[in-house]
Amino acid sequence: MLRASCGLTQQQVADRTGVSVSYISKVENDRLHFGDYPSEKFIHKLAGELEADEDELLLLADKVPASIRKRIRQRPELFRKLAKLDRKSLDAVESSLNRAKP
Repeated sequence: MLRASCGLTQQQVADRTGVSVSYISKVENDRLHFGDYPSEKFIHKLAGELEADEDELLLLADKVPASIRKRIRQRPELFRKLAKLDRKSLDAVESSLNRAKP
């Protein structure tokens, strides 16, 4: 668990992010109810406190990071094609992208 690996208690995270301990517990134990899911603002604060990748936390919370959302809007047809690829094809695309890094 990321929080524990940072040496923080639920109380410390709750205090630093402005939510209740029970909310932190619900998030950690995947016991949130509809409408209780973390906001992007909360995830931003949490990423800062845990020194975690904000985009990864957003994706874990089923929220699309703004930078990715922007790209999807620019090229929706490309993302539809990517979504339909099988694992082997996605691995090939990723390998190609890794070789083409600027």
